[in-house]
Amino acid sequence: MNLKLGVDVAGAHNLLPKDGHGSSSAFVELHFDGQKYRTTVKEKDLDPVWDESFYFNISDPSVLPNLTLDAFVYNNVKGANSRSFLGKVSITGTSFVPYSDAVVLHYPLEKRGIFSRVRGELGLKVYITDNPSIKSSDPFVNMARNHETNPKSAQEPVKKSETRHTFHHLPHATQAPANTAVPAAPPPIMRYGYEQIKPNPPPQPPKLVRMYSDSSSQPVDYALKETSPYLGGGRVVGGRVIRTDKASSTYDLVEKMHFLFVRVVKARDLPSMDITGSLDPYVEVRIGNYKGVTKHIEKNQNPMWNVVFAFSRERMQATVLEVVVKDKDLVKDDFVGLVRFDLNEVPLRVPPDSPLAPQWYRLEDKKGDRIKSELMLAVWIGTQADEAFPDAWHSDAATPVDSSGAASALIRSKVYQAPRLWYVRVNVVEAQDLVPTDKTRFPDTYVKAHIGNQVMKTKTVQARSLNPLWNEDLLFVAAEPFEDHLILTVEDRVGPGKDEILGRVIIPLNMVEKRADDRIIHSRWFNLEKPVVVDVDQLKKDKFSMRIHLRICLDGGYHVLDESTHYSSDLRPTAKQLWKPTIGVLELGILNAVGLHPMKIRDGRGTSDTYCVAKYGHKWVRTRTIVDNLCPKYNEQYTWEVFDTATVLTVGVFDNSQFGDKGSNTKDLKVGKVRIRISTLEAGRIYTHSYPLLVLNPNGVKKMGEVHLAIRFSCTNFVNMLYTYSRPLLPKMHYVRPFSVMQLDMLRHQAVQIVAARFSRAEPPLLKEVVEYMSDVDSHLWSMRRSKANFFRLVMIFTPVFAVSKWFGDICMWRNPITTVLVHVLYIMLVCFPELILPTVFLYMFLIGIWNFRYRPRYPPHMNTKISQAEGVHPDELDEEFDTFPTSRNPDLVRMRYDRLRSVAGRIQTVVGDIATQGERMQSLLSWRDPRATAIFVTCCLVAAVVLYVTPFQAIAGLVGLYMMRHPRFRHRLPSVPVNFFRRLPARTDSML
Repeated sequence: MNLKLGVDVAGAHNLLPKDGHGSSSAFVELHFDGQKYRTTVKEKDLDPVWDESFYFNISDPSVLPNLTLDAFVYNNVKGANSRSFLGKVSITGTSFVPYSDAVVLHYPLEKRGIFSRVRGELGLKVYITDNPSIKSSDPFVNMARNHETNPKSAQEPVKKSETRHTFHHLPHATQAPANTAVPAAPPPIMRYGYEQIKPNPPPQPPKLVRMYSDSSSQPVDYALKETSPYLGGGRVVGGRVIRTDKASSTYDLVEKMHFLFVRVVKARDLPSMDITGSLDPYVEVRIGNYKGVTKHIEKNQNPMWNVVFAFSRERMQATVLEVVVKDKDLVKDDFVGLVRFDLNEVPLRVPPDSPLAPQWYRLEDKKGDRIKSELMLAVWIGTQADEAFPDAWHSDAATPVDSSGAASALIRSKVYQAPRLWYVRVNVVEAQDLVPTDKTRFPDTYVKAHIGNQVMKTKTVQARSLNPLWNEDLLFVAAEPFEDHLILTVEDRVGPGKDEILGRVIIPLNMVEKRADDRIIHSRWFNLEKPVVVDVDQLKKDKFSMRIHLRICLDGGYHVLDESTHYSSDLRPTAKQLWKPTIGVLELGILNAVGLHPMKIRDGRGTSDTYCVAKYGHKWVRTRTIVDNLCPKYNEQYTWEVFDTATVLTVGVFDNSQFGDKGSNTKDLKVGKVRIRISTLEAGRIYTHSYPLLVLNPNGVKKMGEVHLAIRFSCTNFVNMLYTYSRPLLPKMHYVRPFSVMQLDMLRHQAVQIVAARFSRAEPPLLKEVVEYMSDVDSHLWSMRRSKANFFRLVMIFTPVFAVSKWFGDICMWRNPITTVLVHVLYIMLVCFPELILPTVFLYMFLIGIWNFRYRPRYPPHMNTKISQAEGVHPDELDEEFDTFPTSRNPDLVRMRYDRLRSVAGRIQTVVGDIATQGERMQSLLSWRDPRATAIFVTCCLVAAVVLYVTPFQAIAGLVGLYMMRHPRFRHRLPSVPVNFFRRLPARTDSML
């Protein structure tokens, strides 16, 4: 594959004048991988525009992340055959993206040395392409020669291809194939060859460590438990792996499971079975009481299936595998032939061993005699690391009586890539030459825009002309690939509830300009078309058509929020050029679940068909569904790249209701979820814990079981990881042009709906209720329980302040004379030597931090019922929390809840009012609202200034401190004079209605 680096030099802005006449003749020189190209010279222009494209050959794609593109801006000095430096831009290889993701970025020009002076920006579009129709530019000078050689003539830029380039491969950004996990650096692979499978050591009882603090204690059954399982790399003890005698496999965070794989490829020369001479063959793979069936192919004696069946080895109760070919019939299926395999003779294969090639096997009839027909098969024993594992039909994902395999698409594991989301900004400026239906009045117009299900309107303008002006921004969310168009209609409000469409324009989002910063987008005029059939003669009479003035862009400098802001798993902007290098790799092993609560009734007993979903960044994963099992074993491992430690991994467990007795219209039920913040994990440590699955329902909090996870965060760049702590949490555009809280809530809701719609069309689908539950879509809704929980969280924050205040009160009241005397001595020392105050404070915090190191958490945080106020919550408050929005309860109950909400809101209103009153009294000290109080305060300030000027600061501080800690016999119960004075100051409460 011949990769090329494309560079579009758009233009520069606000360059430094260098020709002595207030201008510059600028050109750009590009350096990359030993090649150098140059643009044309723009004479006397401080804002030059080139729009020239160049293409570099990439000699070695494996070192692409280590290469740098340098763009130097020079001023051409005529006559002297020389140039002067105007600035440079350096772009590292980790910022190169495919052509489809590239946008023009305006980079600020950098200095070449300490004493150089530069200003301005350079607009570049940098991308990678493998389009064979694009030829590399001809370098006018090799980089191995003199670096400063000035060419006699610049090469003509290569004309940009009109084809959209598709990027297929990048060495530094390879993606894992579906349902497989790719670690950052694969450890040595364990090779088994064809030897006998050795069972794992006998499972020892896991060491359960109850972990909960006194401040947030909860029932022991709800606590986190640390385990010591035997994984692929060895036994995990205290977060470290005790290696076995063999090297660890790629799947070292899960228990190794063995499966019997049967690949049924095709058959040939099958006999005709019906009277008509036709044959509808299918294959039935049987071992013990488990069997898998392929689909039948009508009237074909040389059919092809190419399907894989996987049978869990621990569930096998037979030693013979039978592969039977049958003929589909209306009454009874006819036997065609079979092939038998002794499991003791089946070879063992573990990647990276080469896949086992299928072979032709002669079929046997019922008597055991060979017949002419043949079946191509491959039979081997492997693990979940096998390439065939994700797409195989699994015996542990089907009941023993299930022989159809029709629901295999709904129970298969899957890796989903969330669509890349963009903010669509539509600035509606104005319209011209509107043609209203009623010619006797000026229209009251507004613009309605919608993309898919998103609809927004501008304000209604009561214009006195046919050219209304709005200048209003409308914001939408769109996902790649852009399936919906932007549709804008100009409507006239004829009367109450009656609107008429004056014109409409449809704009494909593929044609909208992308930007990654806040540069100005050029506006465009669009012709408005009548949405209804009009008279052709009338159109000929109309000299001008209606037009609308718009600025439209896809904002890629923002991070599109599609999940709760408290549990964000990704903080990167949409534009890939702005992505920072990865700082680590997150590996998750979903081991098993135990003690699950039955979610359905089958054959008169409770059971569950569960699967797990893990979400981090753009990558969602789903394990296979384990059918009819309350203690399922998944043992699937997945990997993510980490860009920021302030992100959260979410793992949820769901019951699959899309097949079986309940039909396909039932929603998948939530069993519970776990959140793990990456910043709370130590690098290199393996966390093996059993997490309680706690769910809040209208009957209260309930434990639905436990899910067993193994987690490891590996840091690949320690310096970059430390640097992330100094960077803003969100991309730059969130601070340059921030959105309001209302806008963010609306856009987040739309983003979740778009992601849910895309995933629901996948195979197998990830349903809307699953996406909403994983994204915490309802976390912003009102809840009395959440309000109490947040209030008590606030109280816990101020508890140390209250404790210090109480301790100081005891000092002032001389409850412990010895301690009080010691505090007096320490206070006098700090007053006499004030330079020791700050060092003492920082040293004290250092000692506290060192002391707390021994009590540091050794486990990730998990759900806590006490902090959530979920243990003693009132049933009516729970019913209110699970009520629909808008409410579906009867009016009397809603009235009672409304009165209760009014009482709670009244108390909050009083507290907020008291805080505002204290602030307004502070302002009244100098505002002369109370002339006497202000005169007293100003006089006291003058006296205090004179006293503080002539009196040493140590004396003043010492006297004030000793006065505050004076003995109780010198105290009065009445408030002090300053407090009385402050409380008498006026506030704006007198002006409130």
